[in-house]
Parts: sequence; C-alpha cells; structure tokens
Amino acid sequence: MTDSVVVTGLGITAPNGLGWKDYWSAVRVGKSGIGPLTRFDAAPYPAKLAGEIDGFTAADHLPSRLMPQTDQVTRLSLVAADWALADAGVDPADLPAFGMGVSTASSAGGFEFSQNELKHLWSKGGEYVSAYQSFAWFYAVNTGQISIRNGMKGPSGVVVTGDAGGLDAVAQARRQIRKGTLLVVAGAVDALLCSWGWVGLHTSGRLSTVNEPGRAYLPFDERAAGHVAGEGGALLVLESAGSARARGADVYGEIAGYAATFDGREPGLRRAVEAALADAGVTPADVDVVFADAAADPELDRLEAETLVAVFGHRGVPVTAPKTMTGRLSSGAGALDLATAFLSLREGLIPPTVHTEPADRYGLDLVTSQARPADVRTALVLARGQGGFNSAMVVRS
Repeated sequence: MTDSVVVTGLGITAPNGLGWKDYWSAVRVGKSGIGPLTRFDAAPYPAKLAGEIDGFTAADHLPSRLMPQTDQVTRLSLVAADWALADAGVDPADLPAFGMGVSTASSAGGFEFSQNELKHLWSKGGEYVSAYQSFAWFYAVNTGQISIRNGMKGPSGVVVTGDAGGLDAVAQARRQIRKGTLLVVAGAVDALLCSWGWVGLHTSGRLSTVNEPGRAYLPFDERAAGHVAGEGGALLVLESAGSARARGADVYGEIAGYAATFDGREPGLRRAVEAALADAGVTPADVDVVFADAAADPELDRLEAETLVAVFGHRGVPVTAPKTMTGRLSSGAGALDLATAFLSLREGLIPPTVHTEPADRYGLDLVTSQARPADVRTALVLARGQGGFNSAMVVRS
C-alpha cells in the first residue's frame, strides 16, 4: 500500500496576515485585508480595490544580493518557503539535495519586475535593462529561486492553470513523494498588483468595480458582480507519513484525494469533485466542509452551487469562502484555501464567508458572518482557473 502524503509545514503570505498564526487569527474572526489599492494610482481603472499585503519588507527576511534580481512575487515566495520549512522543523542542509523538490504554480511570473525593465527599455534603451530580466519574469522563477536558496535538486516544476494552479502544484508534489522523493515544498504565491498586471486582470471581465470593501466581493449573493484581486498565497511542506513519523514531525493532515478536469462542452467541476472523493476513498457524507472556488460571477456561482447540491444534496454540507477576506490571489488562491483547510481541521472551526448574504436559490449552507465550530475531519477544496480548469482536493486529519 502506498504511504500517505502529509503536510508538516505551512508558510502563508496573505493580505490579512503574514505567517500562518497571524493569518489564522484574522480569518477565524472574519478580519478582511481588502481595501483601496495603494501600490500605484488606480484612479484611471474601473476596479480600485485589492487585497494588498502590508507590512512586508523583503530586506528584513532575505539577503541583499537577492533584492536586485527578484520581483515581489519571488520575495514573497522565498519567505513563505522559509516559514513553511521552519514550521515543519526542517533544515534542508540535513537532507540529501536530490531528495528534495519544489513544485509551484504561477499565473504571470514576475510581472512588476518586467514592467519596470520595459520602462527602462522604452525610455533609456536596451543597455539599461537588467540582465536579471532574463529570468525574473519567468513562470518558473519561484521554483528556481526556492530550490537554489535551499539546495533542493530533486524533482521540481511549475504548473500554469490559473486559479486552479495552487492545488495542481500540490498534486504534482504528492506524485513525487509517492515516487520516493523525501520532501517537496509546494503551493503558489502570486502578485500582480502593478499597473501592467492590473490592466491584464481587467481583461478577464470578472473584476468587481464596486468601491466599498464590504460590498465588492460577494459570492453566491444576488448582488455578486465580480471578485476583488489580491496578492499572496501559501507554500506547504509535503512528505510521506512514514518520513514524518520517523522524525517526530507535527502533522497538519493528509492530502487524501485529488482530481482535475478541463471543461469541454459541459462544466467538469462535478466530475472533478466526484473523482477526488473516489481517489480519497470517501463518500460525500464523509466531507465536513467545502472550501468553495467562489467566483462571485452569477453564472459561475450557479455552476458551482449546482455541483455541490448534486453531490451533497440541498444544504447538505457546510460551505465557506474565506477568500472574501483576501481577494482572489490567482494561482495562490487554491493554495491558501488548502492551508486554511488544514488550520480548520486542526482547530475544529469553519471560517466565515464575510459580507455575503447567500441567495436561497443556490441551496447552499454557506457559513457567513462568523466562524462555525465543527468536528472537521475531512475537507474538500475547489479551485477553478479561467478557460476551463477545474481542480478538487480532499484533505483529512
């Protein structure tokens, strides 16, 4: 029998908390990190709110040599990886280099870095463009920099599946652990809060243009009119249960099941959910909470709600969307929800979906206003990427 794959460390960088303790302290009481965008002048743009990370000074955590060669997203990723490894009680120097890997997801790479270098190109000429532009923009840059910093030379990679990417990256890590890799740092962090990235996010047609933080991102609500974008995400340390036991590690829980589909002529979210449950060997009755994708788009909300009602029944399982406190973090969204699910398992508490007043027509038992105490042993996490990507992951204590 294949040894189960468990999570032993969490590293979170989110708009409402840096580090899992600060983040969970905020989420469990419904504290939001969404507010007016301050990173640049957002006045000319329709959407003016974002989930920004405040109080993060990369130079306090990383060596100065990394500053000229890294974008905000890579700095956040490096620090999240450091925190996850420390949380797991792992010193990479104690493990064989080829026994450790890195699996991340990305939606855009180092966008702000690229924007700045292109400004230099257009205004000053090519000789003013940093040589680091050759890789600082790249989708795989976070995987590369984490692996270099920690001497991780084992199986590594990057996936690009939009908001579904964080779950897909963890699934890739799970496969590598099952094949014999000792440890993999996996998940996703994204950061697109620069003017260039903001233009790109607007092309989705799904950004909320409501300017009141308490009314801007309302999934499963009759007032839903798009989501708020944010930056951040989570990285997790994965290893086999046997390895974790051998070193006496504290375990958050198990990555029990996973499935991904791609929409063709019909939405594939239900197929992903059913396949993930089957992979975990659980029934719908075993699931204690669902962390919803929560697009806050009327049609996408309808499709997700129909899936959940079809699988679990009318109001058949508690549903939550804590991303209403952070905004959607692109590829970091699913990874942060996954980390939140493990914290929910640990405390026996389902975090709230703030501000939303769920519409009866969806038939969901949406946890709103305040956290709900519960015996949470099994959770389902859903994530969808624009273009038809669907991912579902089952975790259990």
